[in-house]
Amino acid sequence: MNGKIKNIVVLFLAAISIVVLAGCGNSSNEKTVKIGITGSDNRVWNAVAKKVKKDGIKIKLVEFSDYNQPNTALDQGETDLNAFQTVYFMDNWNKTHHTHIVSIGQTDIAPMALYSKKLKSLSELKDGDKIAIPNDPTNEGRALDLLVSANLITLKKAALPTVKDIKTNPKHLKISQLDAAQTARSLNDEAAAVVNSGVASDAKLDPKTAIYTEKVTAKSKPYVNVISANEKDKNNPTYKKIVKAYQSDDIAKLTKKLYGNFQVPAWNYKILQ
Repeated sequence: MNGKIKNIVVLFLAAISIVVLAGCGNSSNEKTVKIGITGSDNRVWNAVAKKVKKDGIKIKLVEFSDYNQPNTALDQGETDLNAFQTVYFMDNWNKTHHTHIVSIGQTDIAPMALYSKKLKSLSELKDGDKIAIPNDPTNEGRALDLLVSANLITLKKAALPTVKDIKTNPKHLKISQLDAAQTARSLNDEAAAVVNSGVASDAKLDPKTAIYTEKVTAKSKPYVNVISANEKDKNNPTYKKIVKAYQSDDIAKLTKKLYGNFQVPAWNYKILQ
């Protein structure tokens, strides 16, 4: 083999190697899926990310500081999915903002709770005490329903109650409305506050110290947390794999281990079926 032919053969083999390597590099076709969340406790989602990695799916969590940002980011295509909201919140958001965001799968239900740094029980609430609740429509209504179930107030009939719908308030409680993320911080000033589970977790509040916790019943279905997508993506096979990975026995066991009865897997929780 003369030098010229040898050089051609070498170049040919090198070209084949490059093609083969390129093919190997693309064989996994890893897909990155951005998921908007609130709060910084990512332990369950980190476990889900490990499960779907074998399917060539890379989950990238995008943290938001309040409940107004994740749906805006999803609607504008800045994220692919989000997992922070209840069915009720999502439906209300769509009506208010004319968006088309849908649920593609249930995750869990996280009861709201009434916390206090000054009181150890409901019976210690005094006449005129101040209580903070979230100010967004769905969480405000949910918080008021919690106060009803705690026998602190009664409400007029309303699909989505506000403080204006309070019918009776025997203790003359002064109920203030704050951004949900601020409710835990208000405990230094208020007698008590109704706090969402994720906000309580970020604030290092122990659910066991809550002076009252929301009851989970069949009526709690609107408050089940979901994985949401834009309607056009509801049948995306990659997103369905993420939902399937989340709704698995090992993730249910992990949720139970981490949160006990304060964050319950909704997809197999009989009372919600």
